Amino acid sequence: MSNGESAQGVFEGYDGGEEPLPSYTALAGLFNLILALVLLIARKAGRPIPERIEARDIALLGVATHKVSLLVAHDAVTSPLRAPFTELQEKQSPKSVSEKPRGKGLRRSLGELLTCHFCVGQWVASFFTYGLVFAPAVTRLVASIFAIVALSDHLHQTYKALMKRA
Repeated sequence: MSNGESAQGVFEGYDGGEEPLPSYTALAGLFNLILALVLLIARKAGRPIPERIEARDIALLGVATHKVSLLVAHDAVTSPLRAPFTELQEKQSPKSVSEKPRGKGLRRSLGELLTCHFCVGQWVASFFTYGLVFAPAVTRLVASIFAIVALSDHLHQTYKALMKRA
């Protein structure tokens, strides 16, 4: 650090006083720790890490990740998972709610993670990918269920839009 600047000074003004950087660091550390453990367990169990993932698995897991991340981050049915870390803003529909993170530190960071489908998506995609290493058939089955629901959701939306135009 130049000019006698402390570590705290480097981040001063960055976080608006809510101090999310340490808790973001903890979540990033947990994410990487889980990856390291998965790799270690796979090695010890003699499970090969694929050199490549087939395009069809990428497509399947991508669509399933899309659906699961929206389910976790926005659906009313999963609001009990988010409730300790969020505040209800409004119920947008019987299916969807709008929430904002609450608290400070790790609680707030978890609220931010759980209400952001992009953020949750990274975790979901990782767990689906780990599933390909340890239980590929089960992973593909579960991913297929969510991919089918995602396709169905899009068909419902298309139908609804077409009916409005008619």
